[in-house]
Amino acid sequence: MRRNAGRRSRTRSERKRGRYIQARPAMGKTDDLAFDATLRAAAPFQSERHEQRQRVAFAIRPSDFMQKVRVRRTANLVLFLVDASWSMAVAERMAATKGAILSLLTDAYQRRDRVGLVVFQKDRATLVLPPTHSVMLAQRALADIPIGGKTPLSAGLQLSYDVIKREKILHPDIFPLLIVLTDGAANVSLRQMPPLEESHFLADLVAKEHIHSVVINMEHAAFDQGLAQALADHLQAPCYTITELKAENLYMAVRQEMDQVKSTFHEEKR
Repeated sequence: MRRNAGRRSRTRSERKRGRYIQARPAMGKTDDLAFDATLRAAAPFQSERHEQRQRVAFAIRPSDFMQKVRVRRTANLVLFLVDASWSMAVAERMAATKGAILSLLTDAYQRRDRVGLVVFQKDRATLVLPPTHSVMLAQRALADIPIGGKTPLSAGLQLSYDVIKREKILHPDIFPLLIVLTDGAANVSLRQMPPLEESHFLADLVAKEHIHSVVINMEHAAFDQGLAQALADHLQAPCYTITELKAENLYMAVRQEMDQVKSTFHEEKR
């Protein structure tokens, strides 16, 4: 439905909001009629509608009804899901993640995008930064993130799924992008399933909701067991490996992915 990139994504809206750009046959719907287009559609048939025009000055039938096509600018949602356990080089990863989030937020100030952060470690996942476009709020939230412990990947995926679902209810036209920074390992379950199996089950759930995701494999190449790629497969997402972890690299990977997805939507709808 998204047509092109810009300051904000341009989205066709099925709701009575947004700029009226054209009309299409109503197909039985009468909740947002385009009166000008309806009059134009009925005009050529006035001479044929003698009986109806004895009662009205201008004869309109349901087959003439035209519905408004609206577009509105909508914000993007970039939600980071970050592994804060001891399974990877935590300090380096966190520094890059914080830098990327602040870079995206600076950009989001103009684009009206929203950025959030979910961190998982020990036995739980925490929404450290609720979706926002406030740079000051993000700086305060990012100042002290707890690290260490086990790897509850399932909890992180579940919380991210819940946050995005809630945001889509509050902002129905929002475009969500989930960025998962992990090595793909999991050793804590939410329920009775084995940890890795449960995380893949939840990843499948995210994919079924058509939530676009990106996995950034933070495991060192010498120790990589392919777990991040397996997670990406279940998310139906690309998997990137950042060998030289810097905030600029992470920011550019996220921004390029967002632009690529928008271009894909544009091509599909042409």
